Amino acid sequence: MEILKYLSLFLMACFKSVLPALVGPFSGFTKLEIILITILGLMTSTVVFTFLGEKIKRHIIPLFIRKPKRFSRKSRRMVRVWKGYGIAGTCFLTPVILSPPIGALLISTMGAPKRKVFLYMLFSGIFWGISWTYSLGWLVKMGLFNG
Repeated sequence: MEILKYLSLFLMACFKSVLPALVGPFSGFTKLEIILITILGLMTSTVVFTFLGEKIKRHIIPLFIRKPKRFSRKSRRMVRVWKGYGIAGTCFLTPVILSPPIGALLISTMGAPKRKVFLYMLFSGIFWGISWTYSLGWLVKMGLFNG
């Protein structure tokens, strides 16, 4: 049963990396476990979606979007982030603005070198995992989430 707790927190981290910091303390995880699971989930999404990015763009997305719009609000925001901040900035902002899968897809379809993407996403995951775990833990201690 313990493995299911770890697996569920890991899957949350794969899709939105702030979730382990929100859910982890209430599920009995230590700060170190939360940070490591956050980083592992973010990096798993990054690896999977970076390697599959072009295939997803070419084969999967057209199944759901028949006639793509020229520009949507979301696509404009993604392009603005990419043009304004480059690879490093996009990787840094991915956990906050986007999600690991969407950020990795965006970065990979823009042709960024995979080695840089993995390195920057790792640094981003470490930074945000530690920041969220400690800041949200502090807010819980202050009574913000105690209802």
